[in-house]
Amino acid sequence: MTGVEAPENSQVLPERPRAAGRQDWTAWPRYNEAGSGYRGYWYPVTWANHVTGEPTSHTICGEKLALIRDAGKVYALHDRCPHRGVPLSEGDQQFPGTVSCPYHGWTFRLTDGKLAAVITDGPDSKICGKLSVQTYSVEERLGLVWVYIPIGNEPVPSIDEQLPRELVENEGVVGGRIQPRGGNWRFACENGFDEGHAKYLHRTALWRLFKPMPTWNITSIVPEGRWIYRVQDEVYWEAEFPGVGKWTNKRWWKKKPDESQISQIGNVGAGVKVNPVIAAQNFPGFASLSMPGVLRIAYPNFIHYEFYVPVDEDHHKYVGLMVNFETGVKRLGFYAKYLGAVRWLFHGQFSGQDEWMVRVTDAPPEKLYRPDVSLTTWRNLAEEEYGEKIAAAVAFAPATPDRPVRERSASAARKTAQPATSTESANGASAPTAADAD
Repeated sequence: MTGVEAPENSQVLPERPRAAGRQDWTAWPRYNEAGSGYRGYWYPVTWANHVTGEPTSHTICGEKLALIRDAGKVYALHDRCPHRGVPLSEGDQQFPGTVSCPYHGWTFRLTDGKLAAVITDGPDSKICGKLSVQTYSVEERLGLVWVYIPIGNEPVPSIDEQLPRELVENEGVVGGRIQPRGGNWRFACENGFDEGHAKYLHRTALWRLFKPMPTWNITSIVPEGRWIYRVQDEVYWEAEFPGVGKWTNKRWWKKKPDESQISQIGNVGAGVKVNPVIAAQNFPGFASLSMPGVLRIAYPNFIHYEFYVPVDEDHHKYVGLMVNFETGVKRLGFYAKYLGAVRWLFHGQFSGQDEWMVRVTDAPPEKLYRPDVSLTTWRNLAEEEYGEKIAAAVAFAPATPDRPVRERSASAARKTAQPATSTESANGASAPTAADAD
């Protein structure tokens, strides 16, 4: 990549393919209907050390979940007693391996959700064994509890198939934050991968106080495997805008990197030493995105991940993780930096600017411009992958009074998308000791 500083008084803008402007999301019908998220994926729900023998309530993809730990293992059940609809998360454990509804003592096994006892109907209750609540597959990774939200009767895939490969193959330490946020998960996901906003919205962020921010880039979106990458081809530090004047992000206290040394890792000079684990990944670009809404940004000494977890149409969970791959005492330096500054500057004020924009975004309708090729490429990826997932599902689960089905109809699922076209195209990770409360 070559850094280019535009002439002061004149500038010839290179031709770039334009993302087609549109008023709605009809080109991406599955994406348009995914307001409550995509089923058939693993989602991080909460920190593992926050789950105890007292059940807690969570909502993922519109599904109400009760999480509880028993004999060291975390279980997830549908958070609704089929008797009168009271949340099981309001109950407790009256017997080992069970959870009891606080209203009438209906007691369900954690392993399979079957009704094992009804305390107020005596030991010979005739309804025992005839009812059950939905249970969900659970894993603990990276210090987090992950829950699989099923799609039909499709077999539950290994979580290792979904996690970023480098987190499965390497040990790391985690610092992170989980925050409930307003706004739809799709707005959060698109914001994270958005090419245009970072240089302008975040120009005032304390995280970038002494670091330069370009005015604009020439960027390609490159697919590789199940990820799409933002690759910076050219960087412009200032520009003359016809009829209004010159604009620049340069400030006297910010040192601009050597333009011949700009890399695809964290927007730093290529001469900066990069952690061997990160360097070995050979990421085409420093920012990448994959389903079901996972952002990955590579820095020289850590990788930052953002998981945009759907709650409902108007809310999502922000799960931000910084993973460091150092070993031994070098990990202490990461913890010190994270707890002392990074947690507040990056996962606080910097990501708070994103939270603000996601919360107030109101689209569609929308009119897109050239940098929005990052958004349209992501929507195309999501449309294609989820279409394949629907086709692979054996069948849709039947609706029951206590667990209504939220999947789309089979006929709607078979609709063909007409996407916008553009030629621009831990398994062993230790639990976090640097984590904010969710």
